[in-house]
Amino acid sequence: MLKNLTIKLAPWRHHQLPDRVRTAIQRQQALSEVIIGWIQLTVVVTFCVLYTIAPKTFSEDAAFEPVPWVLGCYLAFTILRLVLAHRGHLPDWFLYVSVVIDMMLLMVLIWSFHLQYEQPPSFYLKAPTLLYVFIFIALRALRFEARFVLAAGATAAVGWLLMVWYVTTNDSMEITRDYVKYMTSNSVLLGAEFDKIITILMVTLILGIALFRARNLLIESVVESATARELSRFVPSEVVRQVQTSADGVTAGQGELRETTILFTDVEGFTSLSEKLSPTDLIKTLNEYFTAVVEPIERYGGVVTQFQGDAILASFNQPRIDEDHAANAVRAATDIQQVLAEQTFGDGLRLRCRIGINSGVVVGGLVGTKDRLGYTVHGDDVNVAARLEQLNKEYGTSIIISASTYKLAGPDRFPFKKIGEVQIRGRHSDTTIYTVRENQD
Repeated sequence: MLKNLTIKLAPWRHHQLPDRVRTAIQRQQALSEVIIGWIQLTVVVTFCVLYTIAPKTFSEDAAFEPVPWVLGCYLAFTILRLVLAHRGHLPDWFLYVSVVIDMMLLMVLIWSFHLQYEQPPSFYLKAPTLLYVFIFIALRALRFEARFVLAAGATAAVGWLLMVWYVTTNDSMEITRDYVKYMTSNSVLLGAEFDKIITILMVTLILGIALFRARNLLIESVVESATARELSRFVPSEVVRQVQTSADGVTAGQGELRETTILFTDVEGFTSLSEKLSPTDLIKTLNEYFTAVVEPIERYGGVVTQFQGDAILASFNQPRIDEDHAANAVRAATDIQQVLAEQTFGDGLRLRCRIGINSGVVVGGLVGTKDRLGYTVHGDDVNVAARLEQLNKEYGTSIIISASTYKLAGPDRFPFKKIGEVQIRGRHSDTTIYTVRENQD
């Protein structure tokens, strides 16, 4: 179900995505910018450390040392960018400017080598510092937007082309085709420099293509996650996880047989209440009631499998594993009654409910058609819980528990009171039933 949904999402464009998905992606992008900022800070600190500990081979008569100034400017810019990233104030134009400044400061740093070390301009063309270009290009991939990677690669290529042009315009520079002479002198081999530019552009293109595909996967992942969260409001979260991890998808009829405790609730006098309230007020009152009743059920590990009008069908140990399912169902029932005794709903209405609890082996699974499925529990013991709830009218009680639940919950853990033997509709043998007055282990 979710798999088929996500397959269709690949061609989506950003502006077509739901607002909640765009917000989730923007949140991830903002986190990426923080990571980028910290990595850039690590790089510039590494530059500073290497410069500090490296032996200085330049002449002592050199009037100007540009490297510390370049590193200082880059450190200041990196800190500013990191602060803005943490505050979430990084518009697109600033990110493009950041890409240009990253590359510009790196190129200026490389360019300054020939001044610092008093060498011809071609000296900096052999500097291994150029390799840091690929770090800055790869950094942009953390944002999952190919445009910034392409901008970084294009800026680096243009920057290095300008660096080569600066060298070739110097009258003292010799252009050669001899690779050995190029490596052992200050001559310039244009083919080698163009190879560097081509390498930068090819790495950028490959990263851009990979990032475009990765962005589609990111969108699919975010949409699937958002869909799973929304789906968990309609079916139990355990079922959502089963759908997500299912190798062959899910179909109607799949189910699991397990000992389960069923809790069934119904509002007393709901028919007369419906006649007194407008449809809007009735829905509001019911939603407040459901919110109050479901909280104890979920707190004790139960799963609401159905809302049937004003009734609630909840299961314990199905689909969520719970070894103490019977006792937890009793705890939830007594807490429900306590909540209803203390709380009002709608326009100050007091509501009461009847609860039936029964334990037995039932099957939990998906039912419906191939196009529409719902999760529920089935079995005779589910029907018994519903019959027990109705018996509260006859005995003037609010909670009735079957003998099977009584035994599994532990007779000594709750103040059970035996009501007697009754014949439940649909069953030939008598059933012993109990009630409980309060929540207590």
